[in-house]
Amino acid sequence: MAAGINRYKADLRELFFVLFEQFPFSEVAGKGPFDGWDDETAKAIIKESYRFATEVLGPLNAVGDREGCKVVDGGVKTPTGFKDAWKQLYEAGLKQIAVPREFGGQGAPTSLYVLIEEITCGSNTAFNMYPGLAWGAAEVIAECATEAQKKKFAEKMFNGVWAGTMCLTEPHAGSDVGSAATRAFKQPDGTYKIKGTKIYISGGDQDLTENIVHLVLARVEGAPAGTKGLSLFIVPKHRVNADGSVGPRNDVALASIEHKMGINGSATCVLNFGENDDCFGELVGTVEHQGMPQMFRMMNGARIAVGIQGLAVASSAYLNALDYAKDRKQGASFKNWKDPNAPRVAIIEHPDVRRMLLELKATVEGLRALVMKLANHRDHYHLLAGKDDDKAAYHLGQVDLLTPLVKAYGSDEAYRLCGTAIQVYGGAGFLKDWPVEQYARDAKIFSIYEGTNHIQAMDLVGRKLGQNGGANFQAFMGDVAAFIEKHKGHPVFGKEIELLGSASEAVVTLAMGFMGWSQTEKVGLVPLTANRFLLAMSQLAVAFVLLDAGVLADKKRGALSATDPDRAFYEGKVHSAHWYARNVLPQVENHVKIAMIEDETPTTISDAAFASA
Repeated sequence: MAAGINRYKADLRELFFVLFEQFPFSEVAGKGPFDGWDDETAKAIIKESYRFATEVLGPLNAVGDREGCKVVDGGVKTPTGFKDAWKQLYEAGLKQIAVPREFGGQGAPTSLYVLIEEITCGSNTAFNMYPGLAWGAAEVIAECATEAQKKKFAEKMFNGVWAGTMCLTEPHAGSDVGSAATRAFKQPDGTYKIKGTKIYISGGDQDLTENIVHLVLARVEGAPAGTKGLSLFIVPKHRVNADGSVGPRNDVALASIEHKMGINGSATCVLNFGENDDCFGELVGTVEHQGMPQMFRMMNGARIAVGIQGLAVASSAYLNALDYAKDRKQGASFKNWKDPNAPRVAIIEHPDVRRMLLELKATVEGLRALVMKLANHRDHYHLLAGKDDDKAAYHLGQVDLLTPLVKAYGSDEAYRLCGTAIQVYGGAGFLKDWPVEQYARDAKIFSIYEGTNHIQAMDLVGRKLGQNGGANFQAFMGDVAAFIEKHKGHPVFGKEIELLGSASEAVVTLAMGFMGWSQTEKVGLVPLTANRFLLAMSQLAVAFVLLDAGVLADKKRGALSATDPDRAFYEGKVHSAHWYARNVLPQVENHVKIAMIEDETPTTISDAAFASA
C-alpha cells in the first residue's frame, strides 16, 4: 500500500441511527450537565470527526504500522506524521468534547463521545492510544486527586499539552497486580521516592508532548501485602515547577520498547523508576492504600475503550470487505453453474460471501448498539444523580454489568471478524496491499490488555452477578423480559422473540449454577465456565439490542416508499436482527448445556499427560 492512502471507512447513516433513533440523543442533550447540546451539533461533530479521520489519521495508519516506533537518544521517536496529527487533533477540539467544562472541555454526553472514539480508533488505533491514555489518566486525577493536583496536572492532560499513562504491570507479576514490587518511600516534604520497573506501558515514552504524567501503582514502605497495600502515585517524566511549568527530568528511564504483532505505531515501553534513586512522585489524593479503587476508575473506562477499539476496527474491516466484494469479479453466478460461458460476477453475488458479509454487518451493528446502550445508561446516570437516586443507581448498575461484556465480546469478536473479512478477500486479504491484514494484527491485543478476557469473565461471574445483591443482573434480565412481553407475536420478529426468551432462560439457569458450584467442592467449575457464561450473556445482550433496532427499523420502513433510500437502510437493520437471532442466539442454549455437563477435564488432567515431549 502506498504511503498516505486512507483506507478507513464508516457508515455515518448507521452512526446516526444508533445516536438519534435507537438511543435518542434528545433524551439527554440540552438537559442538566449536557445543556447546550442538541442533535444538529452532535451530527456536525460526527461529520467533522469522520473528515479528520479520513484526511489526517487514516493516511497515517499504514505508515505507523510499517515504521513503528524507534528508540533514539534514549527516547521514543513516533512514526512520521504522528506529532503533527496530535497537534491537529487537539486544535480541532475532538478529544476535549466530553472533558468536563471545568477543565476546558465541552462536557458532551458519553453517547456522542463513544462514536467519536470509534471513528478515531478505527482510522488509526495505534495513534489513538496516546490521547486515549492521556484522557484516562487525567480523569483519575480529576476524580481522585486534591484540588492542587487537579489544577497542576489534569487540565494540561485533558487538553493535550501533556500526555499520561497507567503503570500497573511488572515483569514477575503480569495480571497478578497484588504481587507488585515497586516501592514508594515517603519523604519529609510529603513526596515519595519511587523505585521499580513497569512493563507493557502503552505510550510510556513518545515525542508528541513536552511531558508525560505516569500513574504508578506502588507499595509504600511497610504497607501490607496484596492489592490492599497498593497506592497510586503521580510520577511525571519531567518534574513540574510550582508555577506549573516543566522542570528538570525525573528519574524515569526508558529501558526498551516492545516489537509487537500489531499496533506498531503505539510505543509499548519498559520503564525503570528510580534507577539513580532520584525518582519522585505525589500520592494521588491524601490517603495511602487507595491505589486499586483509584486505578479501577481508569481501568473501567479503559475496558470500555477497548471494546470500542474492537468495534471500530471490525467495522472498517467489514466496510472494506464489502467494497471489495462489490468490485471483485470472479466465477459465474450460482444460478448459472451449469453454463461454462456464463459471465463472471462480483463475488458479492456468491452465497457464502453474502453470508460472511451479513455476519460481519450484523455483529458489528450489534456491538455498536451494545456500546451505545452502555453509554446511554451512563448519560442517564449523570442526568439523574442527586435527583432520583433509585433510577440513577439502576443506570450505574447497568454500566457496571455491561462493561465486561463490551470489553471481552467486543475484543474477541473483533479479531474473529477481521479474520472473516480477510476470508472475503480471499488471497488478496492476506496481502499488505489491503488493510484487513493489519486490522487483524492490531485487533489481537484487544483481548489481552486492560485485563485479559478471562479476567473480564471472572469479574462478571465473581463480582457483577452478585453486585448490589444481584439487583443489576436481575434488572438487565427484567429489561429483556419486558421487551419479550411487549413484542411477543410480532409479525416480523415473532420467532426471533421466542428464541430470545429461550436464551434468556438459559442464561439465568447458568447464573444459578454458579451459585451452587461456588458453595461446593465443584468451585473449580466457576473459572472453567466463566468464559462460556460471558459469551452466552454477550450473545443474549447483542441479540436483545439488535432485535430492538430491528423492531424500530421495521416500523420506520413501513412509512417509506419503495424508492426512498432510507428504506434499504432500514431493511438492512431488519436483516441484521434476523440473521443474528437465527444464527447466533440459538448458540446460547448450547453454551449452557455444555456448561451444565460439569466437565472438569482441564483440572483433572496431569501436567505430564499434556505431552510426552
